[in-house]
Amino acid sequence: MTEGLSPADLYWVSAYAAALASLATRIPGHAGLAVVADAPAPTERPAERLTVVYGSQTGNSKRVAEKLAGKAEAAGLSVRLLRAGAYPLRELAQERHLVVVISSQGEGDPPDDAIGFMEFIAGKRAPKLPQLKFAVMGLGDSSYAKYCAVSRDLDARLAELGATRFAALGEADVDFETAAATWSQGALETVKKALSTPTAAARPVSPLHAVNAAPLHSRDKPFAAEVLENQRIVSRDSNRDVRHLELSLEGSGLHYEAGDAIGVWPTNPPVLVDQWLSALKLDGSREVAHEGKRLPLARWLSQERDITRLTRPLLAAHATLSGNRDLQRLLEPEHKADFAALLESHQPIDLLREFPAAWDAEQLVAALRPMTPRLYSIASSPKLVGHDEVHLTVAVVEYERHGSKHFGAASTYLATTDDDTRVPVFIEENERFRLPADGSRDVIMIGPGTGIAPFRAFVQERQATGASGRNWLFFGNRHFSQDFLYQVEWQEALRSGALHRLDLAFSRDQAEKLYVQQRLREKGRELYAWLSEGAHLYVCGDSAHMAKDVHEALLDVASVHGGLSADDAKAWLADLLQQGRYARDVY
Repeated sequence: MTEGLSPADLYWVSAYAAALASLATRIPGHAGLAVVADAPAPTERPAERLTVVYGSQTGNSKRVAEKLAGKAEAAGLSVRLLRAGAYPLRELAQERHLVVVISSQGEGDPPDDAIGFMEFIAGKRAPKLPQLKFAVMGLGDSSYAKYCAVSRDLDARLAELGATRFAALGEADVDFETAAATWSQGALETVKKALSTPTAAARPVSPLHAVNAAPLHSRDKPFAAEVLENQRIVSRDSNRDVRHLELSLEGSGLHYEAGDAIGVWPTNPPVLVDQWLSALKLDGSREVAHEGKRLPLARWLSQERDITRLTRPLLAAHATLSGNRDLQRLLEPEHKADFAALLESHQPIDLLREFPAAWDAEQLVAALRPMTPRLYSIASSPKLVGHDEVHLTVAVVEYERHGSKHFGAASTYLATTDDDTRVPVFIEENERFRLPADGSRDVIMIGPGTGIAPFRAFVQERQATGASGRNWLFFGNRHFSQDFLYQVEWQEALRSGALHRLDLAFSRDQAEKLYVQQRLREKGRELYAWLSEGAHLYVCGDSAHMAKDVHEALLDVASVHGGLSADDAKAWLADLLQQGRYARDVY
């Protein structure tokens, strides 16, 4: 019964079963549930439970929350772990001990799954919380002006509602593991003193099934996946390189669902490593000791450190070493727009060449952020291709700017793989981006560019399961003749009935640019009708522009074709989000 459930779901099942057991009898309507009739009811009260809520876009906050909940449970505490989108908001007034782990996206936005949670707490319906003890942990990126803005707002708002902190607000940058672990340990030690553990002895019962202590392969123990296929899927004359990759998961024990992502641990391009060593006049064979490791500098730059993304800490360190006043000025609050523009236009190698500075190897390794995995939406359904195989759609980042060649670490790495390459991978569950359990529901998918990937998986899944609901796909790219990703597959899906509608927007094929959001407005009447009849809506792709433009187009559709005011249109879309009928996988 519990096969395939996520850790959050298993925590819920555990708490639910414990609540049923506390009734010490059989419950009408649950004839198949064996309950120990003479077991004494536990003396634990709801106030003695710790609730851990997470809001996560890429899975980092979820991992922190899961580890904290696991340690709390191991310490004998009663714990429930919930994602923000699944948290029953009506229960907030009854909470007594709450931990929230939440990330900030882009310019201070909450994760998609936490939007409703944040809006409720910030709004007029939020209850007074004089009995609540809470702690907030925020994850963010200090390169953005609104670093950890969501967690700061949440921490302040809970205090404003009368709640009391049992741990100070925690904040962690991109390399969050150490800071998050330290904060979690301190918060847990404090809450353990406040929470009593159940004193009544319960009769031992057998677990529902054997649970492995840890998966065979994970983010920290990736599987070396064999490359089965690496195929360019844009035309020869396209100025972009987009790849379809197929990887073997045979023997990994990894399982995934349509909507999940695959994490890839990349290796930086060798040519870029050589450029760094040349620009800094450093010896790549020199061994450098850092954080318990002793490796050649070239190995640090190749596999252990992120050298493709410019960050605030690196810029600050380079500004100090170079003594360049212009760089130092960019770090001042009044120049945040110029700083953001620099991050957008420059990679670190540009900085090293334009503003020379005398780095030594130890300083450099310490100043660079650790390498982090890149996540790609999975482009296959295991029900069609099997769990031993997984497909990706990868846009290769490689271009010339400022006299330097710019690379995307993971995309360049994947593009250069061949049959002899083993790619370190793991599965990242995306529980908020799932097809409806009811196969008769209609599905609307909006995925321009490589945002098409999960919808290839969705259509495969719906075809394999015999779902009776209709499937409507919106796809956009630059040119029909060059960049129509998976064109043959979509045409075949239309012929077979696996896809019922396909609307396209190729931005450069006419004088005036055309994007998917315009197509949404054009088809607004039918789109609103589908949604009014219960359709689920999915968006995947760029968060900076596309996702925001699509959101605005959906608001316009609700106003024009639903007759809703601006405020009512926002409430309607927020309700779809809260119901799980509007889901986004944006990056």
